[in-house]
Amino acid sequence: MKKLLLIRHAKAVHDMSYEDFERPLKHSGIKDAELMAERLLSKKIIPQQLIASPALRTLSTADIFAEFLSLTKPKEDLRIYEASRLTLLDLINGLDNEKDFMGLVGHNPTMEQIIHYLTGELVEFPTCAIALIEFDLDDWGAVSAQTGSLKWYSIPKAD
Repeated sequence: MKKLLLIRHAKAVHDMSYEDFERPLKHSGIKDAELMAERLLSKKIIPQQLIASPALRTLSTADIFAEFLSLTKPKEDLRIYEASRLTLLDLINGLDNEKDFMGLVGHNPTMEQIIHYLTGELVEFPTCAIALIEFDLDDWGAVSAQTGSLKWYSIPKAD
């Protein structure tokens, strides 16, 4: 069985003096990321590795999760930034089969789109939302439309 944890980056500043790629997290975004990482830890939902978009807000979010969950530094993958659903699916299909539980930290609207594609579920995915998808598969390459089941979903303001 394969498991995929999808995390949307936390709230970032919308100051026009920053390029989109360089937007840092707001203080509230840092707090949300810490809260959600603690929530994962309390539920013992801990992926083996995180892969994140290298955009500052996304990598900062991933770093917070990695610290709280005692994971190695997140791997950066530029394909996640401005990815289409197909690009994200290609990334998932290429994950290392030695690992059964992976986490991706990315952006909307792609996160909502990939959840719907993989599970058939329509969920809103606000900043710092988390979705856990399980696949009754042994090969990441076999992940495709509606092969997954949404097992857990959480947002910072509710649980």
